[in-house]
Amino acid sequence: MSDTTTAPPPVATVGPSSSPSIGRMALAVWRRRRLARSWPAVLSWLVLIALVLIAVAGPLFVHADPLRQTSSALLPMGSSGHLFGTDDLGRDEFARLVHGARPLLLVAFASTALAAVVGTGIGLVAGYLGGVVEQVLMRIVDLALAFPSILLVILLVAAAGPGTVSLVFGIGVSLAPGLARLARALTAREAARDYVVASKLGGTRTPRILARELLPNIAGPMLAQVVMTLSIAAGFAAGLSYLGLGIQPPQPDWGYMVQAGQEFLYTAPRLVVLPATFTLLFVVACNFVGDDLRDALDVRGPA
Repeated sequence: MSDTTTAPPPVATVGPSSSPSIGRMALAVWRRRRLARSWPAVLSWLVLIALVLIAVAGPLFVHADPLRQTSSALLPMGSSGHLFGTDDLGRDEFARLVHGARPLLLVAFASTALAAVVGTGIGLVAGYLGGVVEQVLMRIVDLALAFPSILLVILLVAAAGPGTVSLVFGIGVSLAPGLARLARALTAREAARDYVVASKLGGTRTPRILARELLPNIAGPMLAQVVMTLSIAAGFAAGLSYLGLGIQPPQPDWGYMVQAGQEFLYTAPRLVVLPATFTLLFVVACNFVGDDLRDALDVRGPA
C-alpha cells in the first residue's frame, strides 16, 4: 500500500492584479458600444468628421482660386462654373468656403490643444500636491476666470497684434483656466484612491505618478470637456475674425466672410448665411460629440 497522497488540484483564483484588467476590458467594450448610440450623436460625429475632412483635404480638390477677382460679381447660386455664386469682388464663393475652413479649424484645434496642455498640467499639479501649491495655482486660475473669456481674448489678441499666432495664444490662454478647474477636481478625487497611495508608499516619483497613474484616469472626462472647449475656441476665432482681430484678409475665413458679406445681407444673403451656417454646424457638432464622449468615457462607470 502506497504511502503517498495525491495533492488536490489547484483551485483557480483570480488575483488582485488580474481582476482589474478583466474588468477594464469588459468596461472598455461596454463603453465602445455606448458611443454614438443616439441619432443626434451619430449625426454630430458625421458633421464633425466631414468638416474636418473639408478643412484638411478640401483645397486639394477645389481648383478655383479663392483669391482671384473677376468682373462676374455677385453671381447667384447655381451659376455656370460657380456652384455657390460669387462675392462682390467676383471671387468664387464655394472655393472661399472650402479654403476658409482650414484657418478657422486650425486656430480652433491649436488653441484648444494649448488650453488642454496648460490647463491639465496646472490641474494635475494643484490637485495632487495640494497645500500652498494648490492655493497659489488655483487663486491665479480664479483671477483669470474673473474676467469674461471673450474680453480676455480680445485683450490678449489686441496686445499681441492680429494674426494666427496671437489668436491661438489668446484663445488658448483664456480657455485654460476652465480646464484647470476640472483637472484639479478630478485629480484630487483620484489622488485619494488606494492605487495612488500605494504608488507613493512604493517610492514612485511625483512626475511618474502624474503621468502614469493620474493622467490616464482623468483622461476620459477631460477629453469630453476638451471637445466641448473646441466649440468655444471656434466661436472665439470666428468672432475675432469678424471684428478684424483674427485671421487677416485676403486669406478666406468664415468669420471674416460674414463680416465682408453683411453689406449685401438683403441682396445676397448667401454671403453671410453660408459661412455662418458652417461655423454653427461645427460648434453644435462639437457640443454633441463632447456630450457623447462624456457618457461613453465616464471613468466611474456604472454604480
